[in-house]
Amino acid sequence: MSFNVEQIAAVCHEVNRAYCQALGDHSQPPWSTAPKWQRDSAIDGVRSIIDDPGISAEQSHGNWMRHKQGEGWGYGLVKNAEKKEHPCMVPYHLLPEEHRVKDHLFLAVVRAMLEVQPA
Repeated sequence: MSFNVEQIAAVCHEVNRAYCQALGDHSQPPWSTAPKWQRDSAIDGVRSIIDDPGISAEQSHGNWMRHKQGEGWGYGLVKNAEKKEHPCMVPYHLLPEEHRVKDHLFLAVVRAMLEVQPA
């Protein structure tokens, strides 16, 4: 038996949350209390990697942006769910390095969990 998409997304979310906290950003809620839009975004990210195992971090970010744009999100200096604004709504090459790292971590977690079978 392997991990399901939601289990993988939950781990990705928690890794992202821990990384953000290490950067001083404590705005990410735990998976169990994260809003549906946030959980759906992580699930969509996992599915895109399952559908294209060779996807790059840049392509994964592009998929994330398209998903967010489809939900009405746009660029904003500060993440604001009510206004649907996010500072990462820019092309990958314009992201600060610490935000590009999040895309690499997401990919690494998904790929590792797809290779590991739970006990």
